[in-house]
Amino acid sequence: MQSKTISIVIPIYNEAPNVTPLYKAVTSIIKKLPHQFELIFVNDGSSDNTSELIQRVAKKDKKVRVVELARNFGKEIAVTAGIHTARGDAAVIMDADLQHPPELLPKFVEEWEKGADVVVGVKKYSDKESWFKRFSSNSFYAILGKVSSAKITPHASDFRLISRKVIDTFKTFTERNRMTRGLIDWAGYDRRYVYFEANPRLHGEATYSYRKLFGLAMNSFTAYSMLPLKVASWLGWFILTISFILGIFVLVQEFILGDPLGLDITGTAMLAMMLLFLVGVVLVCLGFVALYIARIHEEVINRPLFIVKNEINGEDK
Repeated sequence: MQSKTISIVIPIYNEAPNVTPLYKAVTSIIKKLPHQFELIFVNDGSSDNTSELIQRVAKKDKKVRVVELARNFGKEIAVTAGIHTARGDAAVIMDADLQHPPELLPKFVEEWEKGADVVVGVKKYSDKESWFKRFSSNSFYAILGKVSSAKITPHASDFRLISRKVIDTFKTFTERNRMTRGLIDWAGYDRRYVYFEANPRLHGEATYSYRKLFGLAMNSFTAYSMLPLKVASWLGWFILTISFILGIFVLVQEFILGDPLGLDITGTAMLAMMLLFLVGVVLVCLGFVALYIARIHEEVINRPLFIVKNEINGEDK
């Protein structure tokens, strides 16, 4: 049987100290497997000598390919470029800092050979992780799981294998602001899970700051849920209802019954209730506008309307 090819996509940005250890760690694992491999380094506009080092590795090893981006586009776009470039029957996405254990590659391939189209590496947080990181991660996935239209696996990482079918589907997505793992989950192919504890970062500091993580979280919420757009409308209806009930109460209390409760509601208080009513009207109108924007958003992102998981012809009986 002809050996299949697996592409390993590695986005890399200012990781010069990690290039050689990463290359040695990955090749020491894949040479034991009965498949053909290609290593795709996507240089995301590095400002150190990362480019020089990965090109040097590519000259020595024909399995290594280098994709140089014109500038720093960010990790998600770098991963996208690598997936679009991949020639293999499957592709593995992994980080360059060796926090994704290369020794799990055989397990990923094994699950793929059993029929999985997506094999997801799921992080197991240890007690060494800061309480803030664990809390924020748990909160993010809890909220996203409730509001998302796609099934999002808690603590799923970018460390994953995707089959050629998933690669071809992924290449049809056109979003600019994207979360790769969310798009792959949205596609809905069969998934298997491999749990792991992330290794300590080998060299340097993480370039994915809390600000970037927050931006990624916001992109995720707006890309996979319309809830943020609906909140304004719900708030508007709530304020509108409360102010309307208060207005009826004041009208009956002050002008029809002649203030039997002795509340002595002033003109300023009535003006405040009128303003509250108008705020409710404005928010309801904004909510309706938001719903139309949501429809435009769904059309503009241009995802495929459906995905054919498998196709059986009449003669295949």
